[in-house]
Amino acid sequence: MSIRDRISEAVLSWPEVTERRHRFGGVEFKLGARELGHLHGDHTVDLPFTRAIRDELIAAGQARVHHSVPDSGWVTYSIRSEADVPAAVALFRLSYERAAAARAENTKRRGGG
Repeated sequence: MSIRDRISEAVLSWPEVTERRHRFGGVEFKLGARELGHLHGDHTVDLPFTRAIRDELIAAGQARVHHSVPDSGWVTYSIRSEADVPAAVALFRLSYERAAAARAENTKRRGGG
């Protein structure tokens, strides 16, 4: 199984996550309309966070500033080997948990829960 396949299998196992082709190549994962992040082949993961979370991830050495949008909350994680898969999945999980919490809060505000 490729690195991409291993990450996809893990992320798609979470409730309501979908996969589609990303506009800049690769594959993106979404929860509803919200992008959790995207994967370029077996080598690069890009994920959206707030700037505060981005700064924490960078300070901890868990990610680096996104190459195309450095003044945003986006981060990039480089995958060098199979050993990097769990860390990539953990970043997707953090993004998923934030998206799921925001979704639940929006539903609650609209009176749905």
